[in-house]
Amino acid sequence: MIRIGILGDIGSGKSYVANSFGYPVFDADREVSKLYKKNKKIFKKLNKKLPKHILSFPINKIEISKAILSNENNIKKITKIVHREIRKEMKLFIKKNKNKKIIILDIPLLLENKINNKKDILVYVDSKITEINKRIKKRVNFDTRILKIFKKIQYTKSYKKRESNFIIKNDFTKKTVKKGISNILKNIVE
Repeated sequence: MIRIGILGDIGSGKSYVANSFGYPVFDADREVSKLYKKNKKIFKKLNKKLPKHILSFPINKIEISKAILSNENNIKKITKIVHREIRKEMKLFIKKNKNKKIIILDIPLLLENKINNKKDILVYVDSKITEINKRIKKRVNFDTRILKIFKKIQYTKSYKKRESNFIIKNDFTKKTVKKGISNILKNIVE
């Protein structure tokens, strides 16, 4: 099984690229949303660590944002609790897809949280900052302060590019992304 990890800035189109490969995708953002909605154990752990902020189940993402904004260190507390569960979900996903030729890992902080393996093929999604900013501003509950906090805990763009096996230029057109994916698949499957 070939594992492809998708890297890039927030808003660079990582999920779009991940889904465009046509192979099973482990989407960590979607898994986190599920945990917030369905996992009482996560709620209890977060409530215990952040009782002033995480007040109700299912967990409201606005409460998470307020906790992060009130103290930047809270992001580490949240990540520590949530990522443990995400790793479990990822292991189940890999087990479920063990007979697939390729799987895609769409996981923010993949490198930062050391979720990747040495053999993983890393693909960096490179997008123009002006396009990224336009896309991010369209997001529901967009807050530039949260974005700045997340950027602080991420590795630099240059580091992620250096660590990547491939770079896909994402100009937010299907044609360019498909061409980039086709080149990657030719190089890794043959």
